[in-house]
Amino acid sequence: MTIAIRDLEGIAELQAVEHLQRDVWGFADLDVVPSSHLRAVQKVGGILIGAFDGERLIGFVYGFLGLEHGQLTVHSHMLAVRPEYQGQNIGFLLKRAQRERALERGIRWITWTFDPLQARNAYFNFAKLGVYAARYEVNFYGEASSSFLHQGLGTDRLWVSWPIASARVAERLQRVECGVREIAPTRWRHWPIANPSSAASAFPAEPDLDVLIRGEPFLVEIPLDINALKSRNLEAARRWRESVQRAFLRAFEAGYIAEEFFRVKDEGRGFYLLTRTDPSAWS
Repeated sequence: MTIAIRDLEGIAELQAVEHLQRDVWGFADLDVVPSSHLRAVQKVGGILIGAFDGERLIGFVYGFLGLEHGQLTVHSHMLAVRPEYQGQNIGFLLKRAQRERALERGIRWITWTFDPLQARNAYFNFAKLGVYAARYEVNFYGEASSSFLHQGLGTDRLWVSWPIASARVAERLQRVECGVREIAPTRWRHWPIANPSSAASAFPAEPDLDVLIRGEPFLVEIPLDINALKSRNLEAARRWRESVQRAFLRAFEAGYIAEEFFRVKDEGRGFYLLTRTDPSAWS
């Protein structure tokens, strides 16, 4: 299979993006970003790149220009890959192309949001791409949308920053391209956990954050499959949402950033590493 990654052209391809939003996320028409909007954004510097299997659009990434902290950025609003093509690095190829387009425009930062309880997305964003986060948005899109993804748990989001001109990001991309395998940090058992899971309960424990947040690194845990947990125990999924929200809001207020995400697959656990690192050192 040969996948072509290229800028989208013409109304027909923009309309295919409309269909893809419905197919991947189950959006109602009201929530679909229309082709007329996409065309206008393209004309003023927005980035819209597609992944094609032959003539078929099987994925896309879309970002518009923004101004954050006085710097010109690209805000990457949507990334979608058809389910049957997921797990084949297509999302990575789209993000790599987005980075290249932004750098050609002289832009050094890309931002976006994602659900912090989605471990697969967290690993992709932090471990593969090299983002960091210092901002947590509660119910960013409201309590729910028409998507099946936005039911039952609200729409909390981590706002991540991608310093695309940094050595950190270049090293992460090279590591993926060389096929380096995922390895959990050897020190992870020595870091305290803000909301550790328990073998005796589906609910996370919640230690005293005032004791935990004192400048040293610590972990925020999430289930490796929040969708499966939500299906079998909605109340437990809500408790995880609350514990993650509480930990991130307190940590960011205290000057921490979410620096990494890693999975300990043999124990079925996923963790964000929060530190007092200054991300300006990477850019």
